[in-house]
Amino acid sequence: MTVTSSYLILGLAIAMEVGGTTALKASDGFTRLVPSLITGVAYAASFYALSLVLKTIPVGVAYAIWSGVGIVLISVVGWVVFNQRLDLPAMLGMALIIAGVLVVNLFSKSAGH
Repeated sequence: MTVTSSYLILGLAIAMEVGGTTALKASDGFTRLVPSLITGVAYAASFYALSLVLKTIPVGVAYAIWSGVGIVLISVVGWVVFNQRLDLPAMLGMALIIAGVLVVNLFSKSAGH
């Protein structure tokens, strides 16, 4: 697996995790069947994709990107889909997360470029 394909698969893992978390909110505490099933399938697919990525990208780098981008994306989904608002400190914190992911990807030799 090439590094480029690893990052594409990491993007898929992030998307599946965000989809699973969105379905988790919609499952209403696992009381709704379809969102509950989507949650399980999406999380399983996300972890499987992440496990493939770990063959070429160091675990700390992959997990930092997976969790950081996931946090920001699920916050956007919460805002758009569930009408949840973020205050200024939350948005600033997420900007720092994005900055951290960019620093790792652009400047770290550990990122596997």
